[in-house]
Amino acid sequence: MLRRYDRTGTALTCEPLTQGLLNRGYRLATTRGRFFLKHHLGADAADGTVDRAAIARQHHAILRLRALGLPVAPPVADGDGRTVAVVRGRCYALHPWVEGRHRDGAELSEPQSRRLGKLLGRVHTCLEEVMPGPQTGVESPPHAPSAHPEAAARAEDTFALIEELLVLVRRHPRDVFDELAEHRLVERRALLERHAHRRPAPSATPARGWVHGDFHPLNLLYRGGEPAAIVDWDRLGVQPRAEEAVRAAAIFFVRPGGTLDLAKVRAYARAYRATAGADSAELAAAAHRVWWERLNDFWMLRWRYQLDDRRADPGFPASSALSVWWTREYAAVRGAFCD
Repeated sequence: MLRRYDRTGTALTCEPLTQGLLNRGYRLATTRGRFFLKHHLGADAADGTVDRAAIARQHHAILRLRALGLPVAPPVADGDGRTVAVVRGRCYALHPWVEGRHRDGAELSEPQSRRLGKLLGRVHTCLEEVMPGPQTGVESPPHAPSAHPEAAARAEDTFALIEELLVLVRRHPRDVFDELAEHRLVERRALLERHAHRRPAPSATPARGWVHGDFHPLNLLYRGGEPAAIVDWDRLGVQPRAEEAVRAAAIFFVRPGGTLDLAKVRAYARAYRATAGADSAELAAAAHRVWWERLNDFWMLRWRYQLDDRRADPGFPASSALSVWWTREYAAVRGAFCD
């Protein structure tokens, strides 16, 4: 593959990276520097073809965002100016190696939390500048499902899923995780029985726009106290912007016990609203929808018990506890996003 590139030199080492759930990444050292080699698994179709156009669109956005001053890692172009390489039916991209590390909300001060909210606000406003408007009919690409379906999850469907998962959990050789999974499933069923009437109504005019689509700590690299690069733009698409802001906060600022650091959420949300031009009502509606989404979502348990994939297991204790705590502290969480 490197023979396609003029200035990368000869490969010396290629080490797989362990972080990340959906793609494969490698630290590539060559005679001319270090690079990040990404294998776009999500772009490989069942028929062996590759959606090069979707990835090229992501690369085009990254290059234009860089020109506007956002911290990104632009793709490296080959000798023909292309940034997407297809080798034996597999899709790859090469990026400069960015030295840095991931930081979750526990490592961020309140001023840094404000800067994080401002950064996401700038992502949304800059994407609005560099991408075609939602009115053109351009939606999220097929491999990046929308986080805003036509209708919110139905409690009756979730009840059926809970029963299916409980059967699988109880058949499973028992360990501490299985005990917790069963407890959370039974607990969530009771919560949904009490709160089913609060299902969000479809919004007639959601504030939709281009979003990163997967903004969380593993997709943001820090160098010292400042963001060095926003990475992994695979889910770039048109979605409700405020929901991405709420969803990101629920990942960045969740504590191990399943509570949110509301002081940091408030600092982050105020900066996001000011930068993105979002009002309190928009954030309130987004917070309600994301709360409901989480109350009905069991993707981590589905991976474990339906797909026999345990990569998401470490995140389950805090994530599952958050839904319970958020329901109990609903007014306080809403205030943190809206005050």
